Amino acid sequence: MDINTVAVIGLGTMGQGLAEALTRSGREVIGIDTDPAAAARAAAALDASTARAVARGDLTQEQRRTTRAGLRTFTDLRAAADADLVVEVVPESYDDKLGVLRALDGIVRPDVVLATGTNALSVTRLAAATARPERVVGMHFFHPAPVMRLVEVVRTVFSSPAALDIVTALARDLGKETVAAGDRPGFVADGLLFRYLNRAAAMYESGYASRDDIDAAMRFGCGLPMGPLALLDLIGIDTARTVLEAMYQHSGDLADAPAPVLGRLTGAGLTGRKAGRGFHRYAADGTRPAAPRRAPSGGPAVGTVGVAGSGTMAAGIAEVFATSGHQVVLAGRTAGKAAAAKERIASSLRRSVDKKRMTVQSAEAALGRVTAAESLEALAPADLALEAVAEDLDVKRGLFRVLDGICRPGAVLATTTSSLPVVACARATGRPEDVVGMHFFNPAPAMRLVEVVTTVLTSQTAHARVRDAALAAGKHPVDCGDRAGFIVNALLFPYLNDAVKMVEDHYATPDDIDTAMRLGAGYPMGPFELLDVVGLDVSLAIERVLHREFREPGLAPAPLLEALVSAGFLGRKSGRGFRTHARR
Repeated sequence: MDINTVAVIGLGTMGQGLAEALTRSGREVIGIDTDPAAAARAAAALDASTARAVARGDLTQEQRRTTRAGLRTFTDLRAAADADLVVEVVPESYDDKLGVLRALDGIVRPDVVLATGTNALSVTRLAAATARPERVVGMHFFHPAPVMRLVEVVRTVFSSPAALDIVTALARDLGKETVAAGDRPGFVADGLLFRYLNRAAAMYESGYASRDDIDAAMRFGCGLPMGPLALLDLIGIDTARTVLEAMYQHSGDLADAPAPVLGRLTGAGLTGRKAGRGFHRYAADGTRPAAPRRAPSGGPAVGTVGVAGSGTMAAGIAEVFATSGHQVVLAGRTAGKAAAAKERIASSLRRSVDKKRMTVQSAEAALGRVTAAESLEALAPADLALEAVAEDLDVKRGLFRVLDGICRPGAVLATTTSSLPVVACARATGRPEDVVGMHFFNPAPAMRLVEVVTTVLTSQTAHARVRDAALAAGKHPVDCGDRAGFIVNALLFPYLNDAVKMVEDHYATPDDIDTAMRLGAGYPMGPFELLDVVGLDVSLAIERVLHREFREPGLAPAPLLEALVSAGFLGRKSGRGFRTHARR
């Protein structure tokens, strides 16, 4: 059936965006809100957004006039009588939504589909309260609706195939990609996203890391468009708490129970950007001042960096420090391994020259600052000695015992571990106060984040020197304590595990979940794309470490992940993981 006229009930932020998307598609929109001021704001918002579109060259003046004329606003629900389809986006309240849907029963034609924009309430319960539940479906748009390309189409036990087809066709005609979802709070994208946000809020509340460091870690360590606490402020802390509460009531899983800090902030009226303050503070125009960068401590600078190891990460870290002007000693187990690691650096520098990221002279100078050595004894003059060897605690402890006897007094010893206890490495030495974790991300030359991990034994001097070294190398250091996962992995891998469990429950496919997270949350990769890149065996190992340390039932690795690893399906490196890949 042709959908030429759409009634949008509720002209708040989402309703305004939806009205714009529909009018720009050439449809007539009947915008309805009981508040006359909301109707006026919707018209003004459309006027302003189309003016910006003309200025960008996205619309002509004639198209702008047509789009503006396509919106008519009313305060009476009876104006929806001529609509071919109705979408309600009133506040997330059963009473409000049921009142609208029941009233529409007596207003619209019997064949008109009623779509609810809820992301937290039961679509089945809403449908059951209407005279024709088979025509009620969920149609979850993402904010801002004109820009975000995802629409989740939510079915209930009542939904007719015809009703689902109608809203799916409309969404696709608006240029959106659709994901089919069953009726449970959060659906696909928010079901994964809000759990991750809740864990970040709990991490901040525990005092483990600062709000700025948590946000920076996920932006620079994972490439996410926003940090989790800034995103909670944008969504609205009260809204997030409502969604999580609905998820918890459905699942009974403590991972969905809203972190107490969300309730305290909501109770204080500190609901995020719209209130001027949430986890962060905001100016009147909604902007947030940039987080102040901590200046170097002013202590002795690190001049020579020693790197023990000859693999990809060791070579990458050596390149980072060499390109930032440090003298680097790269010690491998043999002269051949050390030379191969230096050649890996040379190859990387040549690629940077080819891509115009640096000059030939700068590349040659950087490579000239790297000395390849076949013995750890060469690390004796280092101010900072890092190990980047196998992720095996016995291997690392043995190496630290050796470094303790080689490196000069006052030198900082750092481990690049991503999952092992730093304090266990520290206690293998006679100077645990000088041992720090320095977790780089792969590829080290490209990734800006370094997690600086202190133990209960680490001195302030060692901590400051490592932070200063990271800053001098052009990295963004974040501080965290010595516990499993640090910041990034403790937030990232439970999210990946939740995605696997969603597939295991037959709720959604890997393709739909990846699409939902890329288009609905703005992530650079979907969880299954990322799992295949990281390696399913690596992911499983980290999830086991997290579960062993925190003992939360929800952190137990998904049986499907364990089964795939047991079968040898490890991702891209094995040619098959959640998807099949061409072997290189």
